Amino acid sequence: MRKIFLTLLATIIFASSCKQESKIDITGVIAEKAMVVSARKEASKIGLDIIKKGGNAYDAMIATQLALAVVYPVAGNIGGGGFMVYRNNDGSTGALDFREKAPITAHKNMYLDSLGNVIKDKSTLGAHAVGVPGSVAGIFEVYKKFGTLPFKDLIQPSIDLARNGITITKKQASSLNSATKKFKQANNYQTVFENDWLEGNILKQEELAKTLERIRDFGKDGFYKGETANLLVNYITELGGIISHKDLEEYKAIWRTPITFQYKNHTITSMTLPASGGICLAQILGSIEPYNLKDIPHNSSKYIQLITEASRRSYADRAHYLGDIDFVNVPIDSLTDQRYLNYRMASFSWDKATPSSEISEGKILGYESDETTHYSIVDTFGNAVSVTTTLNTGFGSKVVVKGAGFILNNEMDDFSSKPGTPNVYGLVGSEANAIAPEKRMLSSMTPTIVSKNGKLKMVVGTPGGSTIITSVLQNILNVIEYDMGMQESVNQPRFHHQWLPDVIRMEPNGFDTDVKNKLTSLGYELLEKNSLIIGRVDAILVLPNGKLEGGADPRGDDAAVGF
Repeated sequence: MRKIFLTLLATIIFASSCKQESKIDITGVIAEKAMVVSARKEASKIGLDIIKKGGNAYDAMIATQLALAVVYPVAGNIGGGGFMVYRNNDGSTGALDFREKAPITAHKNMYLDSLGNVIKDKSTLGAHAVGVPGSVAGIFEVYKKFGTLPFKDLIQPSIDLARNGITITKKQASSLNSATKKFKQANNYQTVFENDWLEGNILKQEELAKTLERIRDFGKDGFYKGETANLLVNYITELGGIISHKDLEEYKAIWRTPITFQYKNHTITSMTLPASGGICLAQILGSIEPYNLKDIPHNSSKYIQLITEASRRSYADRAHYLGDIDFVNVPIDSLTDQRYLNYRMASFSWDKATPSSEISEGKILGYESDETTHYSIVDTFGNAVSVTTTLNTGFGSKVVVKGAGFILNNEMDDFSSKPGTPNVYGLVGSEANAIAPEKRMLSSMTPTIVSKNGKLKMVVGTPGGSTIITSVLQNILNVIEYDMGMQESVNQPRFHHQWLPDVIRMEPNGFDTDVKNKLTSLGYELLEKNSLIIGRVDAILVLPNGKLEGGADPRGDDAAVGF
């Protein structure tokens, strides 16, 4: 009997130690003072080096943004735009909108043929797809308000990186090679990105280095005026596009008040319109808050069902109501009011799926792209920034400015080219997101900061097109409701529902067969395929002991660095 007891005790101890070891295995990079998490180690390191030199999170934001434009051209950019949410060490928060804008001569029907049908690829490939870039204006707004180190110190590492070359990763080689045909279609010369790329190859970008030098020497005007502006406008005109010098000169990044709300004694701060992420996040979390998630196992059929039904209703509202708040009146307070959310969830039943046709009507098809990028930063002073930036789809419009070496976005596709017709992400929009001159297009980007009891808790965000919102949501819930660490949370398989098309997208091999069978029996259609990746979350968690844990997504080449 004693032998059996000792054997059982040894088994329990072994199992316990294995569990602890597996927990250790999925702990991210731990740092005591500061951390940067981004899509590439080179960019994270450049950002952290700035902090080591005495810079703050905003100095590091500028350096990281510029580095990603060099080392991660699929989404990092100076020819795109994005959003930043920040939290200072005194608890004050804010947000910067450096989203691209429609050109002055853009108009509502610019992507429709004579019969009123959407012209294939016109809003996604080539010069007509390009919105007025906002990234360079964004970094100078940040620098003017918060920067501390000399600007040349923030940009020089990226100049050197572009000139000396970056080492192509396996994933990057595949990405570049798959885009070669479209680079050829979009340009009238052979770009630096066209090659038969192999892992370990060196990509040198001398023209980009010279563009960055003009930004170093002339500031914002080094991009929106002078030689770079001439190169951009002349090439766009040569290709038949409509961006003008006036478009560039009049572009401004805008400081906005972020969306801030409570979820179970946590304060969530996220981006406001024209980014839809903050509103949708507030809606979904508000819709599920009445339910006790502690009693619902993580990634169980009930968990997926609840998140799906809340997401379905939020994305339906997104399609109808949301757009650029400088152009349309959006009832933000009403959309996030708890009584309204309770009303929206009243039709939810555990017994069956709620068809999207009963929430709102439409027959929508589309596909996903995940080529945005996100980075999270916490500095030695306790300031935090969460930044999501993009060219839209992978390598944007594929237009590489001749003589300037940078890629331009295809963000015009994020407008509703024709209300009721889906964009490249399968997202449908209404008149609220119709094209208008100098209007900002609706986005799913969701840079977010979480605090608790007046202290910073988490910095989080992700690329992923329409899946951005649900990826951020699931990582917040993983930490708050299921007590996961940051890397453990980031590694979890993810799912997504966006109202239309009416399917639950699921990352492959991550969900229990019984869970999937149960969902199918309730009337849910599942989409699970090997190529499906939902988000690449880069996040930072403040641990109870005050140290920082970085979660860098293993779905990409992402890296957390800290000290």
